Amino acid sequence: MRKSPQLLLLLILISSVLSACSSPAQPSLHMMPLEQMPPDVQAAPARVREAYQFSAANREVAESVPCYCGCVGIGHSSSYDCYVDEAYDFGAVIFDKHAIDCGICVDITQDVMQLMRDGKSTPEIVDFINNSYSKLGSPTMR
Repeated sequence: MRKSPQLLLLLILISSVLSACSSPAQPSLHMMPLEQMPPDVQAAPARVREAYQFSAANREVAESVPCYCGCVGIGHSSSYDCYVDEAYDFGAVIFDKHAIDCGICVDITQDVMQLMRDGKSTPEIVDFINNSYSKLGSPTMR
């Protein structure tokens, strides 16, 4: 059975139209490799793992975002502190276990991740987080 060139051309045209109509791919985020996370983070639910991976790899953004879970009482000054206790210039990271069991921290970070995928700037992200979470109480901030 011989396929006609017109049929092949029609299939290519249909494929091109369908791919042009599909939604654009969301930009990928810089994430710390899961293998570099502590075992308790690696064993956590996907949303928690992603929040840790994102925060550790995006320090400037995470340090700009406040947290509203009440962790200001334990000395946290930004969302970053919920995930990272210490980060050294040579690349070593000591993780904070706080966010493993804190849904508010993870929700905030997941919102930040989505807003970054949507192309929002850091000031826009901070405004969104403040507007969305301020009803929970006092924020952390440096």
